[in-house]
This record gives sequence, structure tokens and C-alpha cells, in this order.
Amino acid sequence: MTVWRKPADLVFLHIAQVQFCCWNRRMSAGRTSEGAGCIAWWGFSPARDLLSMGPVKQEGHVNVLLIGSGDPRHILKTIAGLQDKQSLHVWVIESSMEVVARQLLMVYLALMPHEIIGINEKTEVFLEVFGNSEIRSQTEEMLHRTATQLALSVTDTLGAATHTCLDTTSLKFKERDQLAEIFKMWIQSSSPEHPLLMSKAWDYRVRQHLGTRYDAKKGCFDWDLTMKLHEKGCGVINKHQYARWREQGLAFEMREGIYQKTNPTLLSSRVFNQRRDKVAIRGYWGDIVSSPYLSFGIESDDKDLLKTKNGQHIKTAQDISIANLQGLFTSLSSRRSCNTACMSDTKAEEASTRADQSSISITELMHLNEVSITFLPMDSLQKLPEKQKYSHFFNTIYISASCVHQLGPTTRQIAAPDAVLVLELAKYILDLNKEQEAGFVEKVESMALEAGFEPCNKGSSDDIHSVFIHPKK
Repeated sequence: MTVWRKPADLVFLHIAQVQFCCWNRRMSAGRTSEGAGCIAWWGFSPARDLLSMGPVKQEGHVNVLLIGSGDPRHILKTIAGLQDKQSLHVWVIESSMEVVARQLLMVYLALMPHEIIGINEKTEVFLEVFGNSEIRSQTEEMLHRTATQLALSVTDTLGAATHTCLDTTSLKFKERDQLAEIFKMWIQSSSPEHPLLMSKAWDYRVRQHLGTRYDAKKGCFDWDLTMKLHEKGCGVINKHQYARWREQGLAFEMREGIYQKTNPTLLSSRVFNQRRDKVAIRGYWGDIVSSPYLSFGIESDDKDLLKTKNGQHIKTAQDISIANLQGLFTSLSSRRSCNTACMSDTKAEEASTRADQSSISITELMHLNEVSITFLPMDSLQKLPEKQKYSHFFNTIYISASCVHQLGPTTRQIAAPDAVLVLELAKYILDLNKEQEAGFVEKVESMALEAGFEPCNKGSSDDIHSVFIHPKK
């Protein structure tokens, strides 16, 4: 049994076991004030090309393991950075089937071909589902159609995967059943039998988080933005947009429309202990402080998007999110395999018409050359070292701040020689002060060293990620 004594140990315990350990749904009602929430609908770091995080750009065939990444930002960014002759296999482990369902949904939307949905519309729908508590009615219809297709894919797949980037064949049968049930709830979310309103669920979390400060919430929002996010380099996050998200959960409003349909993908069940009984309550239990702008909206390769005028950013995090995703989606299209190359005008028109009327099947999605995404069971990290297939197998291992407590000596057994280990830090977890954030870094680095990894002096370590390598024996 580990004894936590040092302040750094206590900070690490605070993050790994207080803010995030209710992944296992055992958290008590007394923890509801935590702004980071207990389920990660998005990550706490910007998208990264994981093949460029080490001392040299990885080449050839690369196996990447993502542990608790929360969203597909790193997957999309890494695919965009692939060279023509490279091949990539991403393996995903999450601590919640609700997050797996969201990952599948976001990848599905990203793979929809431009003959069926234009890149502008796809970007808007993606961001709407990704970061908004409430969505438009037309987005809800697309969500229902997509959920129907995903439900069919996870229940009908007994052998090979229907799509190489939506491979759930490695999941346990129980987990596939859970996914099917989640997709079913998404489809039925607007029915009278499911009256939960996201607006009430969101406001409940805000009230619980702020407590007696609720009546001065706008001042609290402004403080978190200017004194925390802006101080951490996120000046592109616009005051008005951030306040709107903090108060209503609406991060992305890109066109005139009515956002009043509950986004069911952001709802989950959480177990509370009440008078020795365990009660599951469905609501919004994700982040209400750091924001979904972090994943795609605070960095850009296009420096024009980061320009300032009179000390103010010209573009907002929403603008940058749109531009970045459009670039990523364009990269996906350029990597399409021959069997999904551009359709003829007639077929494209037929597909577009059909998309308006019914669902787009998984077989109509883009297939990417030499790219695969496989979802593994939730308890895989402990079992992978026991399987010969995964012995010294992964070239890159990414572990989020919410799951870094699972890093241990057995991680070395699944890391290939010269493998890159990328650990997400706690920079954008706003509940922590500077001393606690530094303590988290100290603890994470000591764990990586104890697990047999070495600091990567020529890598991309910064205050957002720590990078290590698995030395050759």
C-alpha cells in the first residue's frame, strides 16, 4: 500500500483520486464543487501530433496507445501529420463507456465525406456536438441517425470491424452492450419518457461549484478567465464567449439558430451515497471551468489567427477551433483510400439527397490509407503486459492527467525500445494553485522515472506535457 506523505504526493492524490477517481462512480456528494468534474468530455490540453513529441519524428508503422485522452484531438492531429508512406494504428483506452461512445461519434463525424456534408457544415456540427450543452434541431436529427448506425455497428460486429477507424471488436461483450444502450439513450433523448433538461443539469453544477458565490457568478467567470486562463496563455478565449459557456454551456454558436435541444452525449449517470444506499443520478458531470476551447482553440500553426491589435486578440478561440478543424478535416480527405475516392457527380448528388432523408451508413464513411483506430476494454492497461502480442509493442504512449496514476513499472513492458511516453500535466486544471500544479509535475516525473523511463531532453516537454523515452536495453 502506498503511503502519501510529501505535499507533491498529496496534490497528485487530489487530482487522481478526488477530481477524477469518480470515473468509477464512487464519489460522494461532497465532491460536486470540483470544476473539472468527474468525467472528461474533452481534454485538458491542446491537440498534438504525437509522432513529433519525441527526439525525432517517428517513421514507418507506428502503434500509439491513448489512455484517457477524452476526445479525438490527438488522433486527428497525428493523422494530419502523417507522411504518405507512413502507417498508424491508434489504440484507445478510456475509463468510461460514455466517453468511448463520444469518441466513436466524433470520429464518425470526422470521417463523413465532403460529398455528403460540406466541410463548413461538418465543422459546425462537430463543434456543436463536441462543446455545446444544447444543440440545434437539425444537429439533433443528424445525431440520432449517427447513433443508430453506431448502435448497429457495435452489436452486429462479431468478426472483423465494419470500419478500421471504428473498431470495437476488442471490447468485451458487456461493454458493447453498454455502448448500444448509450446510443439508444441518445436516440430517445427527446422523447417524453426522457424529460431531463440540460439547462437545469448545467445550472445545478454551476450552483454546486460556486455555492455562495453564485449571485456573483459573472465576476467569478471573469476572474477565472483573466487571472487564470489568460495568465496561462489562453488570451484567445473571448470574455463574452467564455461567460456564455460558463453560464449556459454553449461554447460554439456559429450561425443564427436556436440552441435548445439537449445534447445527450454530455449526459452521464453518477452514483451518490445517500443514507447507505447508492443512487444513480443522470446529469452533467463534466468540466464547467476549463472549457472545450482547450482542445482545438488555443493554438494554431497559422500565426495570423493569433495576431493582436491594441493588446486584444483579433480572432477568438471559436474562430481558431473552426480553422483548425477545417484543416484537420481537409487532411483526412487527402488520405482517403482508393475505394472511397471522390464520387461521381451523380453519386454525390444521390448521397447528399439520401443524407437528408435517412442515415449515412458506416460503409459510406471515408476509409483512410494505413490508418486504424481500435478501442480496448476499460481494464486493458493492467492486462496488456500479460499478453505476448503487446510485449514492447507501443511506439508512443499518451496518458492524460486523469489517468496518470495508472503509470507503473508494467508500463515499460508494453513500451517498444525508444518508445515515447507523453504525460499530460495539470496546467489547465483551474482548481489547482501554482504550488499544487508544480507538485503534480514533481510527482508525475518521479513516477515516470520509477517506471523505467528517462526524460526526453530533445523532445517536446513543456508546461503542458512531460515527455520521456523508454531506453534501449
